[in-house]
Amino acid sequence: MRISSAADPRLADYTRLTDVALRTHLEAEHGLFMAEGTKVITRAAGAGYTLRSVLLAESRLEDLPALEVPAEVPVYIVPDEVAERLTGYRVHRGALAAFNRKPLPAVTEVTSHAKRIVVLEDLVDHANVGAIFRSAAALGVDAVLLSPRCADPLYRRSVKVSMGAVFAIPYARMTEWFDGLAELKSGGFRVLALTPDDQATPIAAALAKTGGGRVALLFGTEGDGLTRRWLREADETVRIPMRAGVDSLNVVAAAAIACHLLASGGTNEEPAGSVRDK
Repeated sequence: MRISSAADPRLADYTRLTDVALRTHLEAEHGLFMAEGTKVITRAAGAGYTLRSVLLAESRLEDLPALEVPAEVPVYIVPDEVAERLTGYRVHRGALAAFNRKPLPAVTEVTSHAKRIVVLEDLVDHANVGAIFRSAAALGVDAVLLSPRCADPLYRRSVKVSMGAVFAIPYARMTEWFDGLAELKSGGFRVLALTPDDQATPIAAALAKTGGGRVALLFGTEGDGLTRRWLREADETVRIPMRAGVDSLNVVAAAAIACHLLASGGTNEEPAGSVRDK
């Protein structure tokens, strides 16, 4: 259906998508999240999320057939300038879609059959969270755990940066931070904390010692890294060896390297079952 006004109440799900504070409150209150672009929307639908509606600027009508929107789901078509006024930015990646969230599983549910997991402590940048999910999914990590204050993987920016990988890997949010690692350790995970400290064990060596057992890799917040408590509670602190006077990598780069080494058992070999891009 065509709508000509950004004030139309039917478009409420798409209001001011760049306003983080507003969207965090609105999406939590209404149990929704946003997906942008045909590929991401179809991945969300394929992962079993229920589609609420689709918003399409008139200049991107050619994207509609590829979305295969069910007949009962409303499709709102608006002039390009209305889409920009409504969302707060120039919508150039095609369609936007609102989906209903699913209840998050408990930590034990996503870790019960997992062997290799990533744990994020208080990462607040949505793009970084999305990028780490993409690396984790691509490199064979079984699950991701989030500390209570970690950014939302289903926030639009996270979903966009991950290219829909947030739908491909199970994740859960811890209910407690202080003793958040105790449950993992009691479940048989060897907890390895990433740090730039040059006294920490090189990560490849630490992974090689695990003998193929259950491993949890911990990554801390941007800038400050892991808290002292989680560094103390970990079974071992590990580092990615640096050269040329560089003391550390940003958390996204570090996570990609660590996930690759985790998947390959601490060697530089290509993970089993992986396929190189042609």
